Amino acid sequence: MLPETPIENISGVTPALAKKFQRLGISTIRDLLFHFPFRYDDFSNVKEIADVAVGEVVTIRGVLKSIKPTFAFRSPRSGFGGAGRRMNMAEAIIGDATGQVRVIWFNQSYLAKTFHPGETLSISGKPSQSKRGIYFANPAHERVSRRDGLTHTSGLVPVYPETTGLTSRWIRFLTKQVLPATSKISDSLPPLLRKRQSLLDIGTALWQIHFPASMAEAEAARRRFAFEEIFLIQLRVLRERHHMDEERASAIKIDVALIKEFVASLPFPLTKAQRRVSWDIVTDTAKARPMNRILEGDVGSGKTVVATLAALNAVKAGFQVAYLAPTEILAQQHFATFTKLLADFDVAIGLLTASQKKIAASFGASDKANIAALAASGEAEIIIGTHAVIQKNVTFANLGLVVVDEQHRFGVNQRAKLQRQATKDKRQRTRNAEKGISDKRQDDLSPVSGSMPHALLIPHFLSMTATPIPRTLALTVYGDLDVSILDQVPAGRKPILTKVVPAEKRAACYGFIRKEVKSGRQVFVICPRIEVAGHTQNLPHSSQQILGEEVKTVKAEAARLSKDIFPDLRVGLLHGKLKPAEKEKVMCDFRDRKFDILVSTSVVEVGVDIPNASVMLIEGAEKFGLAQIHQFRGRVGRGEYQSYCFLMSESPFAAESARIKAIVSAKNGFELAEKDLAIRGPGDFLGTRQSGIPPFAYKSFTDAKLVQAARTEAAELIAKDASLSETPLLKSRLEEFEAAVHFE
Repeated sequence: MLPETPIENISGVTPALAKKFQRLGISTIRDLLFHFPFRYDDFSNVKEIADVAVGEVVTIRGVLKSIKPTFAFRSPRSGFGGAGRRMNMAEAIIGDATGQVRVIWFNQSYLAKTFHPGETLSISGKPSQSKRGIYFANPAHERVSRRDGLTHTSGLVPVYPETTGLTSRWIRFLTKQVLPATSKISDSLPPLLRKRQSLLDIGTALWQIHFPASMAEAEAARRRFAFEEIFLIQLRVLRERHHMDEERASAIKIDVALIKEFVASLPFPLTKAQRRVSWDIVTDTAKARPMNRILEGDVGSGKTVVATLAALNAVKAGFQVAYLAPTEILAQQHFATFTKLLADFDVAIGLLTASQKKIAASFGASDKANIAALAASGEAEIIIGTHAVIQKNVTFANLGLVVVDEQHRFGVNQRAKLQRQATKDKRQRTRNAEKGISDKRQDDLSPVSGSMPHALLIPHFLSMTATPIPRTLALTVYGDLDVSILDQVPAGRKPILTKVVPAEKRAACYGFIRKEVKSGRQVFVICPRIEVAGHTQNLPHSSQQILGEEVKTVKAEAARLSKDIFPDLRVGLLHGKLKPAEKEKVMCDFRDRKFDILVSTSVVEVGVDIPNASVMLIEGAEKFGLAQIHQFRGRVGRGEYQSYCFLMSESPFAAESARIKAIVSAKNGFELAEKDLAIRGPGDFLGTRQSGIPPFAYKSFTDAKLVQAARTEAAELIAKDASLSETPLLKSRLEEFEAAVHFE
């Protein structure tokens, strides 16, 4: 059979079974071969029946003495015996030269007709003890056949991702049938690369990943596929970087005197880190190659000031700046900050979101409704907003710099859209010039205009994030970006005290909160996220359903706190189903101290600035990732007061968990990010598993040596042959990979 053969053409696969395979994304033999096991059962410990011990995973082989269908009653409380649900089962006796043992298969009474006395069976499992002696319950089983060998009860047995009605046993059985098709699968990794990195060829790796003779073989196969997946990610981002290096941007002149004047006007001194990364950014924007940089800064490290400095330098050089925030609340907050910091510099600043249009006082009597027109004419020099800024009807006269706040919250496609718009516009200008269309007419066609006619110019791009990115992710998923790090916080900022609060200390914690409020402080209460149990690949859960449950939870908690715990205090409510204007009103009311306590879902995670808040109480802390808890914690400690973060959990073991210990002990977000990656994987950094990141790559982001090796190979290849014309198999594989994977 060929790898492209449909799965239903395999002997034994009915149309109904083929549909079950399709739920796992398996339509062809190739798909089946690349459906990898996630673990192995070790059934290599073969013993005679007389040597079997309770609780030890063993494999026995013996003659079937007897087998019969029977049943038992399962009590809902006490197990077997007494009244309860009837359970059909098969009961067998298997013997060898040393003795006999009883075997029971629950809910599999059909096995009494499948097997017959006198046949030799192989049984693998963990025996238990009863009054009737040692027995096996629901062990793996198969006939001993010289022709076919053993598939389910010998050596390392693969266990696969399953779906309802399709077990690992079926997948294993069919995979073994089609393994010869591996000889028809071309290897996309060049032979010399495989030799340098000591990697298996594709055929050997497929055999060993499914049916390894040892864990060493399984690991060698896993390493090959992990390397390939990381290598493809590296190729993708480094090709993007290569293409970006070939693009052109307007060189923004550095005005040193202006920058010194701005720094002197600030009510606080810049840290050394802020000075360093500010110079990185303005130096980048002074080049004719577009900047593509990410600024990482721990909570409270001063990223906004750095962005303001870069924006001011761009504006005074004659360019416009677009500042994109992930939420309307944050856009409003940044608008207020920019307006305050640039009050003495005569900069026209506008706010544009889906529901709001505002202009700074420097606009005078301009029509607020025409802010998009002000951007198009160039009168609006800095436009701050959400993704409404990048809608088709928003144009810029001379866009030179794009700043995106919170890298992990703003989609890659949205981030790239302004860059693509600019490039597309310049190409349109070039084509129009060739056709003799005037620049005035071209302006009517153009979404983004540049300072140099007919040049293919795109704006400089700066992304900012308060979620520090682990080094291995910075080298892979974000490998097309240059990285600047703010690793200092402003002097005098008090560290936030973090404590785990067990259930029995809840009342004392509430007492402390009351004391803080009576002292004039405010409090955040974060309700636990809703987690869907039993993630199966054929039972999708609606995000709207989950959001609805979270809203119910936060409403109930707000009502409980208001009625039973703090009836004398003012309790506010914030959740994801509120309209943007409603969310902003709640946050503004909280900022203006109309509430003492704000009960919220994770909507407050990013960037909200409430200087008077001193307590962050996180319910169900064990349900959040470390990076997310760190973001919550950063919502307090922004003023002059000592601040606290309390981690509530109903679990008696919460304080002992590795994750909770990490959040309590970590000195900064960078240290925490590395721990979070090691403990939970990259999900909190990439968004979700639905990014399409392949499983081995997903698990290998913690392997710094593998990541670096793949990056080195990819960089050398791109430098020599960026088009991959010399490696057509690899080019084709990369195109398939790019179609399947996105980095939102």
